[in-house]
Parts: sequence; structure tokens; C-alpha cells
Amino acid sequence: MQANRLSATFIATLAILTVLLLATSTRAVAQEEKLLYSFGTARMDGAYPQAGLILDNAGNLYGTTSGGGAYNEGTVFELMRRAGGHWTERILHSFKGGADGSHPSANLIFDAGGNLYGTTYAGGVHASGTVFELTPDATTGWTEKLLYAFGSHSGDGTSPSAGLTLDGSGNLYGTTYQGGTDSSGTVFELIPKVGGGWSEKVLHSFGQGKDGSSPYASLIIDAAGNLYGTAFYGGADGFGTVFELTPKAGGKWVEKVLHSFNGKDGKNPSASLVFDASGSLYGPTEESIFELMPKTGGGWTEKVLHNSGTETNLIFGDGGKLYGTTPYGGTTGNGTLFELSRKADGKWTYLVLYSFIGSVDGANPFAGLALDASGNMYGTTYEGGGDLQGTVFEFTP
Repeated sequence: MQANRLSATFIATLAILTVLLLATSTRAVAQEEKLLYSFGTARMDGAYPQAGLILDNAGNLYGTTSGGGAYNEGTVFELMRRAGGHWTERILHSFKGGADGSHPSANLIFDAGGNLYGTTYAGGVHASGTVFELTPDATTGWTEKLLYAFGSHSGDGTSPSAGLTLDGSGNLYGTTYQGGTDSSGTVFELIPKVGGGWSEKVLHSFGQGKDGSSPYASLIIDAAGNLYGTAFYGGADGFGTVFELTPKAGGKWVEKVLHSFNGKDGKNPSASLVFDASGSLYGPTEESIFELMPKTGGGWTEKVLHNSGTETNLIFGDGGKLYGTTPYGGTTGNGTLFELSRKADGKWTYLVLYSFIGSVDGANPFAGLALDASGNMYGTTYEGGGDLQGTVFEFTP
């Protein structure tokens, strides 16, 4: 048995050295990946995180796992930063299924009061997913409250696979992958009621045609209150769309397709968009990374930045560089962390910064990255790690 353990350690060491040698052969600057936590190491721990992370003001990390927990229906967790570079995990909530939702697969968000909001893909009283809130309490820890259970009325959305967006008035916005009047997904709003409780409003039901269908991703909001997102299918050629929803007088919203993918410029976008300082939109499809630039007088111009894509959200780092992950590919096929940087001639350079190994450091990052004030990046892998149930990692460029 001892010989077997030594052999496994030796193989893992060789794998790490191989990846480091490959990295240094393409880039002189050292890159450092650090495993912060492997799921499955504690009793009733979470497992298989599909969502990215968010940070609080103290640098602690928060996220969800789609499995594990006390009822094996998923968890909300916190990783607390300790002295000496150590991290401690704490389960804030274990989902129960029918009572409060199950299998969360999306990022969390904070409000100004430090409360957490998120969605579950399944569960709830109608078995169609939920929106929940977690409120911190200095004495009892965190208290979970169900804000809405999908499937409660005809035409309602079902199966929210994306996180939420919060406006300045405290309203929550999101998408559902299914449901709506044509069973092709919705954009919804949750409005807090005076005296407590929330009311839901479907802002747009996707058809099976040119407006898109099956939105997987979270929305983003601009200063005027317009919402932007992506639909996985539909559009003029059936390969998905980028859309905008604009609020009108009387509480109505109007949807406009900004771009329909045609297969040559990408297809099937499943990640959120991100703005740059000039108002251009950036995002990935399964086969490309693109930019949408607003035209003077209206309309948008699309530009393909790179001809391979990903399913995860992009972030901007220092110098206007874009960073993201791919769930597959790399030197061992377990996924990568990449950088896109703009050159002086306006073209973009794609560079793989890190290739995941598997059991040593995690495998299959299905979520985007979170960035701290020092430029460190944090993310999750769906599998891999010591117990092969996913990890949380830090990457320092």
C-alpha cells in the first residue's frame, strides 16, 4: 500500500512539473494556481459546484454547490480567509428539495445589507425551481427564506439556471431556461412588497423563433435600467441571440434582438455579458468570443475576437484584458484558464495561462472567475480535487 501511495504521489508530481514546463515555455512570467478547498472532505459537505464565487469586503468567498449537503440537494457555502494564507469552509445552508429548492447552479449576489440572494434550478413547492434569500445573524448564523417558487401560475417561468441581478430599488431580475407562454424561457422581475413578501412579474416570454429561446445566463443592467442577456437557441438562424429589454411607461418592457448568431460567428451562448467603459458588450458562445459595439444612431456591430469559445462568464482584469475558463481542453483535457489581450492594431491575443490536471487541482471549471482588489482570481471546478467532488482555487497572474 505504501508503494502505491508513493507511486501516485510521484505521478502527480510529474504531472504538475509537466504543466509548469509547458506554461513557462509559452510565457516567461510565472503563473501560480493554489488549491483552496476540496469538496467532500467534511461530513455533509457540498459537492460539484457549477457556479462561480463572490467576495465580501473582508475577502471571504461565497458560492453554491449543486450536490451534497445534509440532504444531498446542494448547499450555500462560505470560505473564510485565515491568517497565514489558510481558508476555512462553512456550510451556510443545505437545501431540502421540496421545501426550499434543490440543486443551485448559479452565482450568488449581495445586497447593501449583506444579504445573499440566489436561485435553485429545481425543487420548491411546484418542483420548478426557486429564488431564495440568506440573511446573516450574529447569534444563529444564516437564515434562509424562500422568496418565490416557480410554476405557481400559467405562463410562469421554470428551471432558473442563472443568478440574479439587483437594481437600485431592490428589485431582482433573472431568467428561466424553460416555461413562459411558449415553454421557451422567460425574463422575470421580483418586486419587494411593502410590509414583506415579494411579487413576481414575467417581463418577457421567449418564443421559438427570432427573439431567441432558452436563456441560460444572468442578466446585466445599464445606468438607464435596460437589461441585457443571451438566449441559447433561436434568432434568425436558430443559433442563439443577444437581446435587450427596455422598460416603458406603464410597467411594460420591450425586447429587442441586438444580434443573431449564424453559426459562422459562433453559436449557442450560455454565459452572461460584460460591459467595457465605452459601452461595448463582450461574451462567449460555444465556438467564439465576441464583442458588440454600439453604432452612432442605433444598432450594434459584432466582431469575433477569438474563434474558440467557452460556456463560462468573462471578466475584465488590469489593462482591459479579458479572463475566463474553459471546462474542457488544455494539456490534460480537464479545462483551462485563459487570457485575451488587445494588441496595438486592435486584434486580440488568446493565451492559456493554466491547464487543470484533475485530482491534484480540480477539473472542469463550469463557472467564470471572481477578481479581488490585488488582481487575484478565484473560481470553482465541478470535479477533481482530493475527493473528486470539485474544488475552489486561486490563481495569481
